[in-house]
Amino acid sequence: MRGNLRVLGLVMAGGEGSRLAPLTAERSKPAVPFGGSYRIVDFVLSNLLNSGIYSTFVLVQYRSQSLIHHLREGWRLSTPHPDDFLTIVPPQMRLGKEWYQGTADAVYQNFNLIYDFRPDLIAVFGADHIYRMDIGHMVRFHRKKEADLSVAMLPVPSVEATGFGVAEATPDDRIVSWLEKPDDPPEMPDRAGYSYASMGNYIFEPRALINVLREVAEEGLEPDFGTTIVPRMVDDHDYGVYAYDFHRNRVPGIKPHEELGYWRDVGTLPAYWSAHMDLLGKQPRFDLNNRMWPIHSQSYQRGSPRVLSGRIEDSSLGVGTVVDEATIVRSVIGRDVWVEKGAEIVDSIVMDHCRIGPGARIRRGIVDRYNYIQAGEVVAADEPTDRADSRVVDDLIAVARGRTRPI
Repeated sequence: MRGNLRVLGLVMAGGEGSRLAPLTAERSKPAVPFGGSYRIVDFVLSNLLNSGIYSTFVLVQYRSQSLIHHLREGWRLSTPHPDDFLTIVPPQMRLGKEWYQGTADAVYQNFNLIYDFRPDLIAVFGADHIYRMDIGHMVRFHRKKEADLSVAMLPVPSVEATGFGVAEATPDDRIVSWLEKPDDPPEMPDRAGYSYASMGNYIFEPRALINVLREVAEEGLEPDFGTTIVPRMVDDHDYGVYAYDFHRNRVPGIKPHEELGYWRDVGTLPAYWSAHMDLLGKQPRFDLNNRMWPIHSQSYQRGSPRVLSGRIEDSSLGVGTVVDEATIVRSVIGRDVWVEKGAEIVDSIVMDHCRIGPGARIRRGIVDRYNYIQAGEVVAADEPTDRADSRVVDDLIAVARGRTRPI
C-alpha cells in the first residue's frame, strides 16, 4: 500500500481441496479454474493489487505445479519499486523436515520474510474464495480500532456456519468469544437464524502475530489460525481482536443488481457449480465485468469466440471457442473449446481446451480442462457413465482430465 504504511500480504494458497475432487486430482484448490478465464487464486490477488498492496508472498504446498505455472505466467509485477513483488514460497523446512502443518505454521516457518520486510501490518488472506474486497477499507478499520487483530466476518445462515469460525462481537465490534466450526453455531443477537462467520482473512499487528505464533509453537498446539491463534488472542485480554463486517465494504463499479457483500467459499462441487451460475443471467449476482475493480489473470491470445450455427442462451463463451450447430444453455464455457454438431450443454461448466463430440450431451456437469467428450457420450448425474474419472455429488457430475485429444 503506497505511502508511509507498509502492508505485507501473505496468501495461504496451499489448500489440498479434497472436497473438490476430481478437480483437485492434479492441482491445489487455489489453482482450480473459475469463470471461464480465471483461477480461484486470481480473486484474492486482484483484491490485494486493486487495494494498493503490492508486496505479496504466496505460500504454496499441495500439488503446487499448476498454481506456480499460472502465477509465473499471469502475475508478473514489472515495476522499478523494490517493494513491488509477488513471490511464490513453497515449504522451506527451515525449522525441520516437515511441510506446513497448518495455516499458522505456514507463517511461523517463514518468519524470516516478515523480519526482512519489516511491515507495519500483515494481511493474511486465504486463496480459496470468490469475492471482491477493498482491503484498504479493512486496514483503515483496523487502525481506527487500534486492533492487534482484525478478522473479516459476514453473517451466514446458522445451518451453514458449522464449517466456519464463528464469533460473538460487542456493538463496538470487539470479538468476545470464538468457536471454530461449532456443531451448534450461536446466532447473532440482532439477526435470528444467522451466525457471524469468519472469511479466513486477517489483518495483524506484526509483533502480536509473532508473539502468539511463538507461544503456540513452544506449547506444541495445533498451528492453525481459526483453531488456535484467533481464540487464544480473543481469550487474552491484552490483545484487541475486532470483527470487520464485510457488508460494510464498498468496491467501485459494483452494479445495483449485484448481491451486497458477495462472497463464496467454493470448496465443494455444489458450491463451485452454484458460484458459476451466479455469473449468468441478465442481472448476475456477481458480475465479472467491472472495469473499476477488474479480476486479473493470465493473458490468453486467442480470437473472439465464434458461433457458426446453433442455439446459445444465457451462457458465457471463452476466447477461441467454436460452436458448430450445437445447443448451449445456462453454461460457462472456457477457452479454446470446440462444440461439435448436435452437442448439447445445459446448466454446466466446460473448462479450457475441451472437445465436445457430435451428439454428446452434458447436463449439470463440470468438465475439467483437456477433456474429449466423445460422440454421443452423456455426462449427467442421473444417467450411467463408464468414466472412471468422474464423481457424482448432489445431482452434479464432475469429470477430471482424461481421454485427452489436442484441439
